[in-house]
Amino acid sequence: MVKMKSLTPQRKSFKIVSPSCVEEPQDASAAPRAADAASADPITRWPMFAYLCGAMVCLLTSSACHLVLCHSERMAYVTLRLDYAGIAALIVTSFYPVVYYSFLCHPGLQRLYIGFITAFGAAAVTVSLVPVFQAPEFRPLRAGLFSCMGVSGLIPVAHKLVLYGGRREAAVTACYEALMGALYGLGAAVYAARVPERWFPGRFDLVGHSHQLFHLFVIAGAYAHYLGGVEYLKWRDADRCW
Repeated sequence: MVKMKSLTPQRKSFKIVSPSCVEEPQDASAAPRAADAASADPITRWPMFAYLCGAMVCLLTSSACHLVLCHSERMAYVTLRLDYAGIAALIVTSFYPVVYYSFLCHPGLQRLYIGFITAFGAAAVTVSLVPVFQAPEFRPLRAGLFSCMGVSGLIPVAHKLVLYGGRREAAVTACYEALMGALYGLGAAVYAARVPERWFPGRFDLVGHSHQLFHLFVIAGAYAHYLGGVEYLKWRDADRCW
């Protein structure tokens, strides 16, 4: 039995397009910029990789120093200097993501700040190689030297906020940098003051003394800076200089 098609005429539905759905003409330069941003390669990562290498060098030299420090006087002499060089490497490379990504559109400022902190770090390492620098009475001086090198990072951060103060990315990265600085500074203060063992002699000889607390603060500060670096990558992957 053959089915007969219905002869009733079917109604065709028509979709009415609201004028509000019609795309508005956009700025002539906006479309090419959006297309370029979508197709462009990610922003260069070398400042972030440099920072990660600096952090690993710092922790590696510190671990080596603590491991073989008691082997001999000569070994202590060498590894302590490597330890200070590692600290300088961490501080110097911490500047690279901040300066490079903050001043991506200002290459002159990039070169100025990167050159300054690199020279400052080289000077700190040179001073650390002087034998008298290892004397116990110079503990506050050692902490102060490296703290001043870290505090100098306030200059590019403040400059960044002047240029991009209204942007969320600038505020978020500045908060991470402030947290990093606070943790590093607190660690240096604990190290120089020998707290808490100076208050409770003999109680923190193995666990909880100032040097151990110093390393915990350094690791926490390095991680805070890493999180800030991730925010920089997100910022500059989406927004570059055109």
